Amino acid sequence: MPVAKQLNPGKAPAFLLSKWYLDCVADKGNGVIIYVAELRWKSWWTRYASTLRFFGDKTESASSIRECSLPEFNRGQISLSLPHLGVEGNWKGFAAPIKRTILENSDGAVRWNCLQPGSQVDLSLDRSIKMSGLGYAELLEISIPPWNLPLSELHWGRFVSESETLVWIDWRGPYSHRLIVHNGTEREIASIATEEVRSADSSILLTLDRSLVLRSGALGETVFPTLARLAKAIPVKMLGIHESKWRSHGVLRAQERTAEAWAIHEVVKWR
Repeated sequence: MPVAKQLNPGKAPAFLLSKWYLDCVADKGNGVIIYVAELRWKSWWTRYASTLRFFGDKTESASSIRECSLPEFNRGQISLSLPHLGVEGNWKGFAAPIKRTILENSDGAVRWNCLQPGSQVDLSLDRSIKMSGLGYAELLEISIPPWNLPLSELHWGRFVSESETLVWIDWRGPYSHRLIVHNGTEREIASIATEEVRSADSSILLTLDRSLVLRSGALGETVFPTLARLAKAIPVKMLGIHESKWRSHGVLRAQERTAEAWAIHEVVKWR
């Protein structure tokens, strides 16, 4: 099948990006991040998927712009099959979902659906590697082209232990939106940074060691080289957006409890 399908011009939808993010980190810090997205823009429709694997201090990525299946969500569980990228997996959520409209204006909206702030994950990689660990899953729906978002910087992250979940979002720039959700409860924010997240009353403090850089650089150098056909269709300024992503050992001190687990977090800068 072709990598992109041309829609009927008379029925062409506005820009719509539905982007799934799923991850899994095992006890020793090895893990996988998976993106699956469907893009409708102008007269085109396409799906693409990518993976970022990390084992020890090494990372490797792979992408595909071809016909692929979206994750299936049913009764709190998510199943995913991407045989062309060697990934089969199941996510069983154990934390209440979170849903927010991050931005809505005359140009469109950004809707965030955190389906699983915490989940137990079982993966098969390349049909020979089995991985189990804690994970996270969300679906982001954007009807504003990302290169036109009123943003200068985005901080995002998730921390998942067997007993604690923490998710944070910090939009900075012409439009701002800040959010910390701990075990399903939104907290007032004191600070969100690459090395710590703190609630306003200091009852929540997460420290992050940034022990492994998963990816760092402009999207045109890190993400889009393996999605060349897609890269040719988008504005150049999208390729200049800079991303820094880490896997950190995190220590969460929450209301006189302490939990240690792995966190995935990132900073994205619009230039």
